[in-house]
Amino acid sequence: MRIALIAPPWTPIPPPLYGGIELVVDQMARGLEAAGHEVTLFATGDSTCPVPIKWTLPQAEGSRIGMAVPELRHVIHAYEAVADHDVVHDHTVVGPFYSERYPGLKVLTTVHGPFNEDLTDLYSAVAHRVPIVCISHAQRRAAPDLPVARVIHHGLDASAFAFGDGSGDEEGEYFLFLGRMSPDKGVHSAIEVAHKAGVRVFLAAKMRESWERTYFDERVAPLLGPNAVYLGEVPHQRKLELLAGARALLFPIRWNEPFGMVMLESMACGTPVLAFPNGAVPEVVQDGHTGFLCEDEADMVKAVGRVGKLRREDCRASVEGYFSTQRMVAEHIELYEELTGARG
Repeated sequence: MRIALIAPPWTPIPPPLYGGIELVVDQMARGLEAAGHEVTLFATGDSTCPVPIKWTLPQAEGSRIGMAVPELRHVIHAYEAVADHDVVHDHTVVGPFYSERYPGLKVLTTVHGPFNEDLTDLYSAVAHRVPIVCISHAQRRAAPDLPVARVIHHGLDASAFAFGDGSGDEEGEYFLFLGRMSPDKGVHSAIEVAHKAGVRVFLAAKMRESWERTYFDERVAPLLGPNAVYLGEVPHQRKLELLAGARALLFPIRWNEPFGMVMLESMACGTPVLAFPNGAVPEVVQDGHTGFLCEDEADMVKAVGRVGKLRREDCRASVEGYFSTQRMVAEHIELYEELTGARG
């Protein structure tokens, strides 16, 4: 099949820094090509994914993320460029609605964010002609009346992640928080858990928006010290080094997270995940096997002391198995074949 992937215009593919959606699109593009399909990726001109790339915006529009004009410009040129493909897998918000201008084109979309009232209303208007893919059952449950074609969990190529022994750095062992500087992500909770457990924690977090800086100043900065260090937003290679060296990833989210790619990245490095059981976490972390599901901070403090009972090999095997790019791609190919009539 000739398959086109339309990425959002906010971050290059793959992402040099923070970017869960972009990491998934990169894995999809590589995986589909490896499976023998002809892949076109419509992204921004600074993307380096090793498949044929088309673009109209020379640089990612991170400074204007969420604005209608750059996304619409990106989408208009994307559909012009891929209109002759067998199937178009759109990862933007605007694209599925604009695709109505191409009535014979087979289009589907993955929803990467949580279904709030606005998104549920919008996708309800387009679901009759654009199949919708959800990324977890937790995400799906938030919009029970919305027609959904498939729930397909994300996957990773574990071979691209160095397996670590969790031995820490030159100063000894540490735990890691990796994500956005957000109260929903629980950065302050990660620090509190580390303090109470008597362990070091490194915080690698995106902090670009004004509200992220306000949260940092008010809730996080007062808790920092020698054993709670903010590293900033780290590049991909440094992220892998931090994950491989960490005893465990602290993931104390308090919202209905649709997925959470950082959990797969952590497990691919052999690093278990200590998390609150919100959103998709129970679908990703196998309690007592690849991490611990913790009810609150006190429970997570106890889990810190039990990390040694988990086998890092089991974490890695989880990504090599079910949470692999190969499985994710295979499930999407099945859906593409159904959409195009290629399946008998």
